[in-house]
Amino acid sequence: MAGDPGLFTPDSVTWQAHGDPMMWIAGIRALYLQALHPRAVRAVMENSDFRKDAWGRLMRTASFVGTTTYGTTEAAERAGARVRRIHGMLGATDPDTGERYGVDDPDLLLWVHCAEIDSYLHVLRRSGFPLTDAQADRYLAEHRVSARLVGLEPAAVPGDRASMAAYFREVRPQLAVGADARAVDDFLLRPPAHPLLIPAREVLWRRVAHLAYASLPPYAHELYGRPAPEPAVVTRRLRATGTLLRCVPARLRWQLPPKHILRAMARLGPHARPAPYKIGR
Repeated sequence: MAGDPGLFTPDSVTWQAHGDPMMWIAGIRALYLQALHPRAVRAVMENSDFRKDAWGRLMRTASFVGTTTYGTTEAAERAGARVRRIHGMLGATDPDTGERYGVDDPDLLLWVHCAEIDSYLHVLRRSGFPLTDAQADRYLAEHRVSARLVGLEPAAVPGDRASMAAYFREVRPQLAVGADARAVDDFLLRPPAHPLLIPAREVLWRRVAHLAYASLPPYAHELYGRPAPEPAVVTRRLRATGTLLRCVPARLRWQLPPKHILRAMARLGPHARPAPYKIGR
């Protein structure tokens, strides 16, 4: 292959996994999970216009993940530097104590990172994407790279399933559902839509949001106070959804913005095409 393979390279688990369509549902799960940290969600509420520009925020997040996964090393480093620069300028007020704190607080960055990466891995595996335990650990270790890009010290970031589980056990007492988390929950269930699109929102989007919510850990359901189907039912729905979405030809799916995969294949050659079977080679 010619060209710069980027920070992850086509030999990584991340390169193959992030081309899967279930990443979109995993991203919504991550938003539900991230909102459980009062300081993290307060930082979003004070510094984001996500309620007015939901699609734009979603696409910016997808673009960052796509750039860091499939872009050149320079593009990924530049995207990370931009995020660090923006975070360094922003602050928020603790909803309980009134204390001001920086958005680039390492504890907050670590929570956002872990909630995101855990959601990607959880939804992919539970929906049928073939990853062994060792490959799942490798995926988490690879994302110490993305953690560095947003300003974290890689050694402080969980790099396998055991350390990730330990992290969530440690942070669990800090999680709560307040007014901000309720606002996120309501927004994810009923995002703003043109009047003509409201029926489609009710039929399609709510099913996606409900599935993402159902895939959360039990403690998250307890905090939100809204029950979820039995785990076996959720797993069946995730697998059915994954099977359906994976029937859509990858080349067609990858035509949707931001098209990072197609650009990576054009840069590196056809062998850079992401595919699950390449992980074990």
